[in-house]
Amino acid sequence: MIKRALISVSNKEGLIEFAKGLSDLGTQILSTGGTAKALQDAGIKVTPVSDVTGFPEILEGRVKTLHPKIHGGILAKRDSEAHMQQIAELGIEPIDLVVINLYPFKETIEKPGVTLEEAIENIDIGGPSMLRSAAKNHKDVIVIVDPADYEPVIQELKEKGDIDITKRMKLACKVFKHTAHYDALISDYLEKQLLAGEKETCKTIEFPNDLTLAYEKIQDLRYGENPHQKAAFYGEIGRHQGTLAGAKQLWGKELSFNNINDADAALKAVKEFDIPTAVGLKHTNPCGVASSDNIYDAYVKAYAADPTSIFGGIVALNRPVDAKTAQELVKIFLEIVIAPAFEPEALEILKTKKNLRLLEVDFSGKTDFGLDMKKVSGGLLVQELDTKDFNKEDLKVVTKRAPSEKEMQDLLFGWKVVKHVKSNAIVLAKDLVTVGIGAGQVNRIWPTEQSIAHAKDKAKGSVLASDAFFPFSDVAETAAKAGITAIIQPGGSLRDEDSIQVCDKYNVAMVFTGMRHFKH
Repeated sequence: MIKRALISVSNKEGLIEFAKGLSDLGTQILSTGGTAKALQDAGIKVTPVSDVTGFPEILEGRVKTLHPKIHGGILAKRDSEAHMQQIAELGIEPIDLVVINLYPFKETIEKPGVTLEEAIENIDIGGPSMLRSAAKNHKDVIVIVDPADYEPVIQELKEKGDIDITKRMKLACKVFKHTAHYDALISDYLEKQLLAGEKETCKTIEFPNDLTLAYEKIQDLRYGENPHQKAAFYGEIGRHQGTLAGAKQLWGKELSFNNINDADAALKAVKEFDIPTAVGLKHTNPCGVASSDNIYDAYVKAYAADPTSIFGGIVALNRPVDAKTAQELVKIFLEIVIAPAFEPEALEILKTKKNLRLLEVDFSGKTDFGLDMKKVSGGLLVQELDTKDFNKEDLKVVTKRAPSEKEMQDLLFGWKVVKHVKSNAIVLAKDLVTVGIGAGQVNRIWPTEQSIAHAKDKAKGSVLASDAFFPFSDVAETAAKAGITAIIQPGGSLRDEDSIQVCDKYNVAMVFTGMRHFKH
């Protein structure tokens, strides 16, 4: 039988009905502050915690429940004669049920203009202490942190007078997960405050010995990569701006696991560019990319770069979508269109495609620090985000001929694209448009041949970008014979000189970046 319950919640959802249920069972309810008032206003008898402790709330409410008469009542083991004798001697009565949800720290830090002082005041101390105490002693104390558990718990108490040990343990497990998440959220927020405005510090990631991540579920998904796999989408708390997790879906059916994965790749690629640019993407690889002086021309050129692969793919645009561009977009089957905004007329045109997902993403800020994580069996690989790049003046011309101004523009364009193509990666570009993309092969000559085959006649006069160095001279030889006039690559191979000699032989300009962009 549940004789005494302590209830202190910031989220009042379902509170009154639950408390009435406890009251009907003859349970004495202890409470504090706003919770006590809400219960009393609803006509529910409440014993203030201060009456139990014999001590008032102090320090503007910072100390309410941090008292032996509270924690002793929670932590005492009922099957221990010594424990029960001791609390009896001290005038401590057992507490059988603890219902707590914590100060709204997440909601506080997400408010515009929130100050550090306000955030700190919304760090709960007493709540986690009581939750952890009750969860530790779950064999004797029922603990609830989630309002969704109110109804099933009260129903079982009404039917059986108690709940079994397995359900008690499940509730305790939920508590420890919740408090761990809460603490991770606080530490992450404070870390970001330390990094704020310290650009140099942001560029240096310190990897802790213990890594705890604070994520929240955005949505359950129909399935994962395949129908037999269950899946969900989680967002990194506090880092939604400019990311897919912070995207606003304006139209279309629910995003799938593969939709989200592909859309993220498209978004990262298009955010590389400052001038109007369109990225067509399929299965996490760009299939057509183009830059122009307006977004309509950029999309038309990106589509023409590979009209076959873009079918059923994703288009990401770094400018608002106008009606003219929308008219082109609806001519083919697309899964998703991503843009910073959609003009009203454009939106109506795109909505004629009932299954087309439209995602509005804030392009105003770029994340220049953070962590990139890859799950492996039994562990997690963690690294800095690949946001660094060379300065144009650091490029090293290694051939007798330097690239022309136009070639250099195309080389830098191709370099931005190849960064987002799966390694081994080769990109051919001409007039700020991709004319051939070779992706994900086990050697470097195959994607070179693949990109040239796709480009056909357009290979002549194009430039080539490679995400890593050439281990042999075969790429340079093949590129030169296809009419490619300039190459950009990291350099650093023991056989660099072989490739340089081939380029000089065919009057191909080649520059080294000194930096690679593997994307395995």
